[in-house]
Amino acid sequence: MSSGRSGTETSGSGDIARTLDLLWDTGPRPSRGPKPGLTLDRIVETAIEVADRDGIGALSMRRIATELGTGTMSLYRYVPGKGELLDLMLDRVQRPSENPADLGDGGWRAALEALGRAALALYRRHPWLLEVNQSRPILGPGALDGMERVLARIKPMGLSDPELLSAITMIDGYVVGAARTQVYQLEAERTSGLTDAQFWQAQQPALEKAMNSGRYPVLAGLSEDTFGPDFDHFEFGLQRILDGLEGFVTRRTAERAAADTS
Repeated sequence: MSSGRSGTETSGSGDIARTLDLLWDTGPRPSRGPKPGLTLDRIVETAIEVADRDGIGALSMRRIATELGTGTMSLYRYVPGKGELLDLMLDRVQRPSENPADLGDGGWRAALEALGRAALALYRRHPWLLEVNQSRPILGPGALDGMERVLARIKPMGLSDPELLSAITMIDGYVVGAARTQVYQLEAERTSGLTDAQFWQAQQPALEKAMNSGRYPVLAGLSEDTFGPDFDHFEFGLQRILDGLEGFVTRRTAERAAADTS
């Protein structure tokens, strides 16, 4: 990514107790501020808009205050600092859809399939998420509501609780890798001024010479559509992961049935 979007932030880097109070609305409410209409919700939404537009590196309390047309000190009546604000942003963008159909209308496989696609869309809407270390997340209502909905749908897999969590983690890990590739491609096109097609066209003479050299017989023998845009690599990978999980669930069910009859 460009220097304007570089840098990594870390979730949970603020005051954890204060962040939880803000997420769950259990702390003291701020006294009425000098700017009418300024609320914690507006601050969080504005911060998300800034990060979406200019990257996480552009996020600061001063920048948010400028966007809202208020003084920086006014923000501190609502949120202690940037660390806590980031955790509020993370929980806000993870709020699950209110539409139950968004997790598919079938069983556990449809739910995980929908989860994978929704997660990819989330990273594309908010590319800055890829620059946040979320290894230790602060769990608010957005994150827990989403987890509750998914777990309720995949519980019939019949796996142990750690295995159910691992299935979700597996999907998320796959999506993060795919999203990073897609987002970085878009960023490279934006910063270089070259479309993806123009970038590869510039390499074509050198690549043709390499393929005709006889040094790379397997690569030279690949079909013309191998690197084309029509093959959905994300969908192919997602389905193969689900195939693997389905096979595992089938074996686990058979093992349990055999143990019951023995």
